[in-house]
Amino acid sequence: MNNESDVIVVGAGHNALSCAAYLAEAGLGVTVLEGRDVIGGNTITEELTLPGWRHDSCSSAHVVIQSNPMISNDELGLKEKYGLRYIVTDPAVVLPIKGDDALIIHPDIDRTAVNFERFSVHDADALREMMREWDAGLKFAHAHFQAGLPLPENEWTTRYNELRARSAWDVVMDTFEHTEIRRAAMWMGFATIQPPERPGTGAIPAAIIAGRLKFGWTTPIGGSGALPDALAAHVRDHGGDVVTSAWVQRFLVDDGRCVGVTTSDGRTFRATKAVITASHIQTLPSSLGAASPTLSDAAAKWRPGLSVFAVHFACSTHVTYRSAQGPITAVAGGLGSPDGLRRQVAAALEGRVDADDPWLLMVDSTAVDPGRAPGAVFKFLTIAPELRDGRSWTEEQTDDYACGLLDFARQYVEGLDDENILAMRPESPTTISAHNLANIGGSCHGGEFLLDDGSVIPGWLDCRTDIEGLYLTGSTSHPGGSVSGRPGRNSARVVMEDLGIDSSTMMSRP
Repeated sequence: MNNESDVIVVGAGHNALSCAAYLAEAGLGVTVLEGRDVIGGNTITEELTLPGWRHDSCSSAHVVIQSNPMISNDELGLKEKYGLRYIVTDPAVVLPIKGDDALIIHPDIDRTAVNFERFSVHDADALREMMREWDAGLKFAHAHFQAGLPLPENEWTTRYNELRARSAWDVVMDTFEHTEIRRAAMWMGFATIQPPERPGTGAIPAAIIAGRLKFGWTTPIGGSGALPDALAAHVRDHGGDVVTSAWVQRFLVDDGRCVGVTTSDGRTFRATKAVITASHIQTLPSSLGAASPTLSDAAAKWRPGLSVFAVHFACSTHVTYRSAQGPITAVAGGLGSPDGLRRQVAAALEGRVDADDPWLLMVDSTAVDPGRAPGAVFKFLTIAPELRDGRSWTEEQTDDYACGLLDFARQYVEGLDDENILAMRPESPTTISAHNLANIGGSCHGGEFLLDDGSVIPGWLDCRTDIEGLYLTGSTSHPGGSVSGRPGRNSARVVMEDLGIDSSTMMSRP
């Protein structure tokens, strides 16, 4: 290991590693420093319940990243050379309906539209039209936005900006008419855990629905940690180092330029060209060896947004969904109505719990990847508040909330009886924060920024800082959380541009 390199990357989540891999591909000497003893950040697979049951601690679906050229064009050879494998699942998601029925979303627009027609011909046509417009031009504007690039000056950019400025709620309610179709569209539109009635979320329903219709519930073989593992293998294969148990305590700034870092165990690592950090934006200013008005301003504007609550299960057999065609085993299922989601979000933002009809994601990755466990690995994910007055969730409160979710799901699915559940591990915002110190406030999605004009954005827009040689990446950078790889790829492109390296030799646009 070399304590001096061209570039230091702080953190080994999938975005930091994506940035490191591109810079290593460009021929730079790269050292990645990860504070934990494992890599992956929130893209990690661990034994959380029983020995041999490997759970995705946070992220499970890798759908959004499929449209990133890093994966779609395999720019780094992660699939061809480093063993990264994905399964496009069918069904994409099952949405149970009372009366032993379900609305099934397939990775196929025609089959899904036929399912919509059971409830509303109007809504089936509306789905086709939404996807026609997305594929015709909106998705290209969206890709430029996600990549942090200037949007082309054309009609589609105008229409995209108009769509994005709206709320997900208004888009869904204006596009679809039937209760069950609205429920499905709103459930998918909340996938990035942003309040659906907030202006600025209007492009999310179309983007997420398009992803499900093309990629299903894209599942990495071996678990979510397969992505950072492949990226780390790439970095090492290109001469870089990935160092764990190296918690960066201080950034070294000399004459206004960031020149390296020190770790909590007293080691010093120096960078001759750049330091890129995935450190949480709220804690970064206190680690700097110089004042940074820009980063201090960003930290002051950051807030956790909606916190999450998870329950991990080790089950002896798969959970199944009731449908008109009989029982279905699927990787993903969804529950909750738009009105239930609206109440749940409003309560969470006020520090209260409302779970009468909650938005609930259910995941069984072993439905397509049985090697993860001798039985079924099952998971709930929903939102829950940071409690008022800064109180922590108690073990009793956590268990009660988990059991309430279990009772809710049992109305719609089979296989969640006590006899089939071998172990259960609930995770409140309090324990999620403790499990990974980057999850401040129980936010696994990087939180959000409240700007001076009252608007809210999920990621800080500029990866450059006012300290020369210091750049940002990670889930608090544009375009925010989820497994997209965009913050990492975006930062790598900017660093290469500033170093005079032609990124087009390894990156397509956008």
